[in-house]
Amino acid sequence: MTTSTPAPEATVPAPSAPTAPAQTPAPAPVRPGPPPRPRPLAVLVATGVSTAALLLLVALGTVLHHPLLIPPLAASMALVAASPDLPLSQPRSVIGGQFLSALAGFAVLAVAGPGLWSAAVAGGLALGVMLLARAPHSPAAATAVIVALDAPRFWTFTGLLLASCVLLVVVGLLAARAGRRRYPLYWF
Repeated sequence: MTTSTPAPEATVPAPSAPTAPAQTPAPAPVRPGPPPRPRPLAVLVATGVSTAALLLLVALGTVLHHPLLIPPLAASMALVAASPDLPLSQPRSVIGGQFLSALAGFAVLAVAGPGLWSAAVAGGLALGVMLLARAPHSPAAATAVIVALDAPRFWTFTGLLLASCVLLVVVGLLAARAGRRRYPLYWF
């Protein structure tokens, strides 16, 4: 009797599905944090330039017997002194945005009269006008609100506003030259 041992079966590996490369988890999105702390000299210069410009507005307003310093102009000067590279800080936006916002305020004033409702509409309308004119300047929306609340005389207010804005830009320009910085990045 012959005994045969079964032949060992050849083991052929089963076909396998192609393996995907090892997947590394996607990095978590980087959340922006606050800006870096400015150098002490930069803080000193921006503070000094801003204060000097606003004091100049007060002095000229005293001589002219008209207030030139209105809150939105303090915010405008803060942008020019602290962030001269931003589009909001450029002369087109500072001067144009303030002027267009004043016009928006006077337009609402002519249609609806002075008051809180008019002021709210004027502030919102000012933003749209500035965006369409490519002269965004957030402090200027407050100028429209002031116009719609206080109903100032058109020619006096707009003339003094434009003169004040030009003065702020000139102070920013002089400060940039003294500090060897580039301002403005563009004019109009």
